[in-house]
Amino acid sequence: MSNVVVVGAQWGDEGKGKIVDWLSERADIVVRFQGGHNAGHTLVIGGTTYKLSLLPSGVVREGKLGVIGNGVVIDPWALGKEIAILKDQGVTITPENLRIAENATLILPLHRELDLWREEAAGGGKIGTTGRGIGPAYEDKVGRRAIRLNDLANLETLGPKIERILTHHNALRRGLGKPEYSHADLKSALEEVRGSILPFMDVVWDLLDKARRGGKRILFEGAQGALLDIDHGTYPFVTSSNTVAAQAATGSGVGPRAVGYVLGIAKAYTTRVGSGPFPTELEDEVGQRLGERGREFGTVTGRKRRCGWFDAVLVRQTIKVCGIDGIALTKLDVLDGFNEIKVCVGYELDGERVDRLPAGQNAQARIKPIWETFEGWSESTKGARSWGELPAQAVKYVRHIEELIECPVTLLSTSPERDDTILMRDPFED
Repeated sequence: MSNVVVVGAQWGDEGKGKIVDWLSERADIVVRFQGGHNAGHTLVIGGTTYKLSLLPSGVVREGKLGVIGNGVVIDPWALGKEIAILKDQGVTITPENLRIAENATLILPLHRELDLWREEAAGGGKIGTTGRGIGPAYEDKVGRRAIRLNDLANLETLGPKIERILTHHNALRRGLGKPEYSHADLKSALEEVRGSILPFMDVVWDLLDKARRGGKRILFEGAQGALLDIDHGTYPFVTSSNTVAAQAATGSGVGPRAVGYVLGIAKAYTTRVGSGPFPTELEDEVGQRLGERGREFGTVTGRKRRCGWFDAVLVRQTIKVCGIDGIALTKLDVLDGFNEIKVCVGYELDGERVDRLPAGQNAQARIKPIWETFEGWSESTKGARSWGELPAQAVKYVRHIEELIECPVTLLSTSPERDDTILMRDPFED
């Protein structure tokens, strides 16, 4: 029996929500270990659609414990709204099914404001932030001036920390020509939310250690995708946290040996939201068709996603960086009806072939994809639950993808419905 880490193998939006929900039925605990409420997961259960952005996907299932680890930055106001929406859908969130790490960093109103102001000031150099304060909160964490969840337990002793964070932020606000943030307003904001979030606080590293020793199955749920990793992604067009599988340990307080099987999620094509390099992007009718058929709009932002063919070079690279053991390939049904399907099998850079994405921003902008073309299929794959229900060409496509990315496809998703899934290998039993 193994604990399982789920990570995105592209730029996010790979369909992790459905896969995590599908796996959560086999798990006892589901842990979010990085990111904030900028990452959205859509779950479809019994005809009801749940849109989660901060809460672990397991919270919508009875009897499962959801955990938000120390690697996550938490907006208490956004968390409250998300809990309220779920309550209206019949899901009650209490300390019985949700725990939050005491040492998790909080996103404050001043973080959200700074995020938006800096992006506006960047003009043509925008990174594509969601404007939710994620980046500034991580900056304060690394700068050792963050306010953490456990700080809310005693606001009377928080004065020096408030002064420290405001010294930094007010200097930035003056530089941007914005009004300063007062000590009283920040303390008042913290008082406003402390009562709603403190009941969920726990010593998560200890909770998970006891659960692991007690034989509980733990599912570590990543947000976004490995290509948005602050170190290994398409820098600077990345998020502000580590999104690779190794962060599951750091971001939840467990040792690396507690992290077992790593499942990577990848679409049968490629999408990206916001700015940054995208070697296989299609700005034509084919790209538009992929977007329309795949309903490619962000769960959190509603932004239209850029679409392109599958990039085997990038997925192979993230498999190696994350130590991925198997791939869950999603949205295969979106490719139904294409006469031909292309896959990027390499890049051309200044007249030479390269088999990895260069780290440099300028080099990334110059690369050109090298294509391999496959015959498409006219039959439908939507809703297939066994290999025998798939068209022969679809099976060939998946098998060749396995060869190109040097990793087995262990799970295949053929629609947003959780049961429309073909399982070749159960990660929890690996």
